[in-house]
Amino acid sequence: MYWLDSLQWLALVVTVIAAWMVSNETRSRRLIGFWVFLLSNVLWLVWGVHAQAFALVTLQLFLAVSNIHGVIKNRR
Repeated sequence: MYWLDSLQWLALVVTVIAAWMVSNETRSRRLIGFWVFLLSNVLWLVWGVHAQAFALVTLQLFLAVSNIHGVIKNRR
C-alpha cells in the first residue's frame, strides 16, 4: 500500500505539468494539457478514495467535467 500513499506526489507533479501545458499559447499543447489534467483527476480520485478524502474525490469529479469541457472546446 506504500505506492498508494505515494500516489499523491505523482498526482501533484502531473497536475503541475498539466497546468503548465494548458497555459500554453499553442492549441495542440493546450489540448494535451487538458488530457494530462484528466489523468491527474484519475490519480487524485484513486488517492482520495484510498485516503478517504471524499471532499477531494468530489472536487476531482467536478474538475474532470471541467477538463472534459476544455477538451471539447479546444477541438473546435
